[in-house]
Amino acid sequence: MNPSPITPSAKTDAIRTTLDNAVDALLNERNPEGHWKGCLSSSALSTATAIVALHFVDAEKHQNLISMGLDWLVQYQNDDGGWGDTTISFSNISTTLLCWSALSFSPNPLGDAATKAKTWIKSEIGALDPDTIAEAVKARYGKDRTFSVPILMTCALAGKLGDSPIENWRRVLPLPFELATVPRSWFGAIGLPVVSYALPALIAIGYARFHHAPPPLPIRLIRNLAWKKASQLLTRIQPPTGGFLEATPLTSFVTMALAGANQSRHPVIPKAVAFLTASARPDGSWPIDSDLATWTTSLAVKAIGSNVDFEREKVLNYLIMNQYKEVHEFTNAPAGGWAWTDLAGGVPDADDTPGALLALALLSPKSPHPETLSAAQDATTWLLNLQNRDGGIPTFCRGWGKLPFDRSSPDLTAHTLRAWHTWRPHLGPALAQQVDSASLAALEYLENTQQPDQSWLPLWFGNQYRPNEANPTYGTAAVLLALIPLDHPKASSLAHSAGNWLLTNQNPDHGWGAGLGTPSSIEETALALEALSRAANTHPSIPIAALQQAADHLAAATKGGTHFPPAAIGFYFAKLWYHEKLYPIIWTVAALNAFTILMSHRDSASESASS
Repeated sequence: MNPSPITPSAKTDAIRTTLDNAVDALLNERNPEGHWKGCLSSSALSTATAIVALHFVDAEKHQNLISMGLDWLVQYQNDDGGWGDTTISFSNISTTLLCWSALSFSPNPLGDAATKAKTWIKSEIGALDPDTIAEAVKARYGKDRTFSVPILMTCALAGKLGDSPIENWRRVLPLPFELATVPRSWFGAIGLPVVSYALPALIAIGYARFHHAPPPLPIRLIRNLAWKKASQLLTRIQPPTGGFLEATPLTSFVTMALAGANQSRHPVIPKAVAFLTASARPDGSWPIDSDLATWTTSLAVKAIGSNVDFEREKVLNYLIMNQYKEVHEFTNAPAGGWAWTDLAGGVPDADDTPGALLALALLSPKSPHPETLSAAQDATTWLLNLQNRDGGIPTFCRGWGKLPFDRSSPDLTAHTLRAWHTWRPHLGPALAQQVDSASLAALEYLENTQQPDQSWLPLWFGNQYRPNEANPTYGTAAVLLALIPLDHPKASSLAHSAGNWLLTNQNPDHGWGAGLGTPSSIEETALALEALSRAANTHPSIPIAALQQAADHLAAATKGGTHFPPAAIGFYFAKLWYHEKLYPIIWTVAALNAFTILMSHRDSASESASS
């Protein structure tokens, strides 16, 4: 007997069941304090750097953690001999070099892991000689030395860049650590070779390179004199947790740089080691960062919306409590922003701040409480002061536009535009006028950064299946969500083209990857479906059938909202990779919420027309 065809009502019931299950899964992920913390993937990059750092601090004392870390690396080496940043990431030259270097410090034989790594490196870059390795790393990151120098330093510490110490270190690019001692307001003008948050790396690694390969006498004297002040600054900016940015790689790089340059008694090291040992996982690995608690909480609130009951006041208080109330040591950012985590090592930025603003709006009554309104006004002003001359929004610092991470980006600009528009009705006349002017500039920036194929490329969400690792699905969905509510002809036109790009790039399986033909993921399918569902309320030309098919795909991929395998995500212009347990849950809830609201509106309109 042939099965009965699935009726539209049965499909609707299946989608609603999937949504209910996904909401339950998301609510069950809250911690005892009532908000979300999430769980970041284990990272081969983090594990390798932690191993090297602990080796140079005290290999005997930390032998157990080092051995467990090395065993984990061997266990999760890719079949091709390389390593990716996560266990589901493709091999890349940076992480493979770091892991290969870490293997050099093993007290025990590790089989053929090192041999397999050498084979992969040679096949990837053509040779294993030090010059080829150094050039490959520099080519991967271009002018930005934020990661190229730490990677080369790790290779030098492992003896991979030359037969003698001086030869090793000459291939590590120098960093002018003395520039860290100039007034912070000069940083944008002097053009540091690292991004704004990487001040600890500039100081520690710059000193290590200076120590091992000192420059000629006049410069040597200047740097010698500058070291004491730079060293004191490094100590001062270390957070109480010991982890710079709460990130294992940055903390490890700083630690190995100091310990490897005869600075083993530096006051930064004990706190850094305490952070590294505390953040080691039972299986021997380390995550890329401690957590994304503030970010995932904001995302979860936005996904759930205002129709589901949970402890909203607790979450509201949590977010307000974690807004920065003073100037930040790293970036000199004023008060008013939010970081990705509630831990002391976070840095306020222009994705978490609009995310928190949007969450505050959903958590507030129609007339926000004075404390909430004050927080929103401060955050709005913070973002206004961050806007670059091109109208776009950078991550951390205004005017640091020489490196990719500090330039304006469409995803951050779009997110900020959404937050400004949401809070504008609650702002005073003067601040509202500033928002209007800034929003027009942001809209112009988005128009200017639209790609020839009508998509937008984000900074914060890469896809490993594309040749350039960029993800126009994420970027275009983020921009579309910002454009939908704007009453402006330019916004309407750009929204129409954004919707067309997403529809054109829906895969034959009705999901989305990072473009037509790249594998569909839960995250990207959900992002596209949410944006298109919200847009369909004001753009009736969007075909409902395509959205229904996408919702069906999402229901099947999540096994009815009960199964959420994550995809690898690239950040830092898609040169680092991670995944987060909550992302596929959060974005499934957001997408199916938007889709069911759309269908409810359509049903109501149809009933009204019939009557």
